[in-house]
Amino acid sequence: MSFSERLRELDGHAQAELVRTGELTRGDLLRAAIERIERLDGSLGSVAVTSFDRALAQADEPDGPHPGERGPLHGVPFLLKDLGPTVAGMEATMGSRFLKGFVPAQGSELTDRFEAAGLRVLGKARTAEFGVLPTTENTAQGATVNPWDHARSAGGSSGGSAAAVAAGLVPVAHANDAGGSIRIPASTCGVFGLKPTRARTPLGPAVGDLMNGLAAEHVVSRSVRDSAAVLDAISGPAPGDPYWAPPVAAGTFARAVAEGPGRRLRIAFSTRAGSGGRLDPACASAVREAAALCAELGHEVVEAEPAVAFTDLVEPFLVLWAAGVSSAISSFALLSGRTPEPGQFEELTWELYEQGRTLSAAGYLLAVSTLQRAARGLAGFYEDEGEGQGRGEGQGRGERQGRGERQGRGSRRGYDVLLGPVTSEPAPPLGTFSVGTPRQQLTRAVEFCHETPLANLTGQPAMSVPLHWTEAGLPVGVHATGRFGDEATLFALASQLEQARPWAHRLPGPGHPRMETRSC
Repeated sequence: MSFSERLRELDGHAQAELVRTGELTRGDLLRAAIERIERLDGSLGSVAVTSFDRALAQADEPDGPHPGERGPLHGVPFLLKDLGPTVAGMEATMGSRFLKGFVPAQGSELTDRFEAAGLRVLGKARTAEFGVLPTTENTAQGATVNPWDHARSAGGSSGGSAAAVAAGLVPVAHANDAGGSIRIPASTCGVFGLKPTRARTPLGPAVGDLMNGLAAEHVVSRSVRDSAAVLDAISGPAPGDPYWAPPVAAGTFARAVAEGPGRRLRIAFSTRAGSGGRLDPACASAVREAAALCAELGHEVVEAEPAVAFTDLVEPFLVLWAAGVSSAISSFALLSGRTPEPGQFEELTWELYEQGRTLSAAGYLLAVSTLQRAARGLAGFYEDEGEGQGRGEGQGRGERQGRGERQGRGSRRGYDVLLGPVTSEPAPPLGTFSVGTPRQQLTRAVEFCHETPLANLTGQPAMSVPLHWTEAGLPVGVHATGRFGDEATLFALASQLEQARPWAHRLPGPGHPRMETRSC
């Protein structure tokens, strides 16, 4: 096995350890990642923009902190998603022909924090155009394929990041999520992806809030410990942020990973169908197997579900989405000095842009208040009775028990975690979301996303854990939602599941799109 191929199997911690011990240099890690991108990405299509010279120049700079003071991912190769945070002087297309060649003069707080943690940005990963679809097949750069089956979607909108991590091009890559865009591609590509609590990570300086708090920034990764280490490095408010997440009770997320849950968790699981009325048997099986594994690990596991379902909230959610897409395009039009024209966008993106421009302020705020009422009911599912006081007599309790006997009447405790499907089916064939009218494409996308947007509506942390593979060799993630502000419990549970059912040894074969199992 070649030197570069051996690194392909390692997570970020393991790669950084090779630098700390002096076995390799930071430049060695970067050059090996560049070799893998140049050798493998031609068939994957995961990378949108490269900046190899910039990263190598950083590797040649003095090391800075003493080795004992560096973060656990110092020197690790990294990709930034081509949507949202920017790097001054690096092209930013947002997956759109409209912004081809646009080079921002200003970077982002989040990018600064990634690089301060020692991550080295080799370029940008492909995205759905302006993050609209749960697949990464934009017309500006072409499709990102699923590393496990090149005829299928990598998911989206962070499909480029997830495909690059799954294929071992880099061990960790930036992703963001306003309706499932971290968790969906993590599921379809078989990597770990956690959406943090609302306002855990900064969005500035360009914006302070996106889509009334739907969007969150983080990463997808090969391992749980890499994800926790990155969130430790990038979390916390920046000056001027309009609001921020509560402090981390565990101290650090890395500590939560190392120590595990430390108690018996109360875990609910549900396999209810989403807005399309259908759930693929493989996705249902993944949830049931995960629930059984949690029970084997000593946790209390109950079949239960919140009374609030995403099927009842699709229309107000799409109002926020249309407003967000329209605002993003208008903002980049001002920054770039360009005028949006329909021929520069995919049909669905343009339709959302036009819809957002015609929304009334009253209509927008009505959608916001509808979603906020639903969020209060959802939050009650996770709270012990009595915690909801001050929000209306019995409101949290009533919502939590609204589905009757399956949940159990008279329960005095809320749930620590809710398990469910990430998507309604495994990775679909390429082209699935380009069939029909824009409205039909959007309906198909909503059906595929299942109930991932619920965590965006409430601001709760949620993750996709790669625990299941189909007989055809396709990964299927399991969705887990935690209490607001409590990523630590999710990380602790994910670490426990990772030890019980390891997945990092699974890699797509370099010459074949099916699964190839390797020893670590």
